[in-house]
Amino acid sequence: MHKTLRALPSLDFLRGFEAAGRRLSFTLAASELFLTQSALSRQIKALEDALGVALFERRPRALALTEKGAAFHRAVTDTLQQIASAADRTRSSERDPGVTVSTTVSFASLWLIPRLDRFRVRHPEVEVYVSADDRLVDFRRSDVDIAVRYLPDAAAPEGAMRLFGERMLPVVSRRLLTRGKPPLRNPADLAHHVLLHLDDPEGRTPWLDWRSWLVSNGQPGLKPAGSYRFKLYDQVIQAAVAGQGVALGRVPMIAEHLRDGRLVAPFAKRYDSARGYFALVAPRAGERRDVDAFRRWLIDEAAQELREGTTSRKKTKRT
Repeated sequence: MHKTLRALPSLDFLRGFEAAGRRLSFTLAASELFLTQSALSRQIKALEDALGVALFERRPRALALTEKGAAFHRAVTDTLQQIASAADRTRSSERDPGVTVSTTVSFASLWLIPRLDRFRVRHPEVEVYVSADDRLVDFRRSDVDIAVRYLPDAAAPEGAMRLFGERMLPVVSRRLLTRGKPPLRNPADLAHHVLLHLDDPEGRTPWLDWRSWLVSNGQPGLKPAGSYRFKLYDQVIQAAVAGQGVALGRVPMIAEHLRDGRLVAPFAKRYDSARGYFALVAPRAGERRDVDAFRRWLIDEAAQELREGTTSRKKTKRT
């Protein structure tokens, strides 16, 4: 690879910089890109560090491009537009029809894909392509028709549909508890079990961290019998189902696991996240019947999930 190409900044950083420079707001740019404001701020700082210059003047209630930042922004905008145009020219005009859905790996694996057969029954004529990764989604430069992301309510972009929120609670395989392991009657009993962690060295998802849950449940100094760490959340749940330890469950993402008994929730106490799952339709795809069919199906599935979740909580209280 040519030395100049090796020195290129991350494309995601450049896209974030382009949006921030165009909106002159980290908050608005982050919403547009389905990112948190803090995540976008870190990307801009990393880009400035890599270039060795300040790209923005950060004022108390305003954001402005520096002189070098403005010049770089013009160059980045032009280059990204050229890349997008080249991609459009290169992309096959014979692309198979269908709905392209972008979401995170974990949401696709645990919630969306297991339900796709229901959409197929309702709309057998519509093809669906699931693009599962955690990269930014830019509707102007991609084939994505619908994006589903997990965001703070305040960061949801205009036009986004809130599907549902999320509740956190420890979950474990019933098999693990029947293998002679100590019972899980209260949080202190977790000291006798292995805890399954989502690896998060930069602290980007503190709400999914066992330390936060233990502190909020009166066990700040608890030391478990062991720990496993995984890069992706669906791997955490796979390990829990296999009986390798106790995971911090995310409902409704793992609602089916609880309903069919693959996992159980030993403690009644849970807490609600200040975030939710939002779906956004690309402006260019808003009039397509197949996209609208998938959007309506998503809304119906989310409503069904909320109804089943309410019924489940009532049963838990009665028992």
